[in-house]
Amino acid sequence: MEKKKVNHPQRQPGFVTGAYSDGVISGDLLFVSGQASVDFNTSEFVLGTIEEETHRTLQNVRQIIEAAGASLDDVLKTTVHLADINDFPAYNEVYDSYFTGVKPARTTVQSVLAKGIKVEIDAIVRLSK
Repeated sequence: MEKKKVNHPQRQPGFVTGAYSDGVISGDLLFVSGQASVDFNTSEFVLGTIEEETHRTLQNVRQIIEAAGASLDDVLKTTVHLADINDFPAYNEVYDSYFTGVKPARTTVQSVLAKGIKVEIDAIVRLSK
């Protein structure tokens, strides 16, 4: 099956954090790689409170999804990595504000995260035909 790369619309030339695509479309699915609190204009991680990082992370996820022609309403599944599982209530409140109607299926785990970030989120999205 053919694959198509989707980049964050503000990704700067030369911005490299690893050997991966921001998103990959295969058939009618978009797979969004784990996103963090990154400013794609400056190519810098933006550290802050769990609430601030969750907002910026979900905004990055949303921009990749929108670049593929979909919306957060089309998200089927997310996986969330928290550096500290005790941040769950604060992160969950922000996360909940981004999704209306039927919430995506979700897995949330505590993980060791790079660069001192507090949250990383990936998504699987159904694209409209």
